[in-house]
Amino acid sequence: GSLMLLGPTMDPRIAFEISMRLPHLGIRMAEHSRRALFFAQRLAELDLPVSYPGLPTHPQYDLLKRDMNSEYGFGGIFTLDLGTEEKAYQFMNILQNDEQFGFIAVSLGYFDSLISCSASSTSSELSAQDRTDAGITQGLVRISIGYTGSLEQRWQQFENAMKAAKLI
Repeated sequence: GSLMLLGPTMDPRIAFEISMRLPHLGIRMAEHSRRALFFAQRLAELDLPVSYPGLPTHPQYDLLKRDMNSEYGFGGIFTLDLGTEEKAYQFMNILQNDEQFGFIAVSLGYFDSLISCSASSTSSELSAQDRTDAGITQGLVRISIGYTGSLEQRWQQFENAMKAAKLI
């Protein structure tokens, strides 16, 4: 009855599916982090405005390095500031539609790469001042890197999109 509808009892099928994915969660998270670090390092080498907690240039790198579980890395999300919303959407559209790199979405957790322009999506209800205070610029692209395809293939797609968008 109402207990089932209101949530204290999980659907058995969903519970089973979760239990089937938990044993390899650590492997997936480690790969998610490894790929994000690789992308962030490559973007930093290209002098692009990338932010990732696994880069020594990140303001909280030392704190995160001290507190993190080194087996799982710094996480699978990094940002790239493209300056304007127009450039951000141009780049994201190329990634999704031309390169099949991932999906434009506001979610963070998926096996494939997800990309979003935070200022016009997840943070759009914040005031301009609150976005500025949080470091969310109009052209900030948030990338939750997936673990599908080979790392080399995904980097090539990303690099192709950067060239097409005239970022490099």
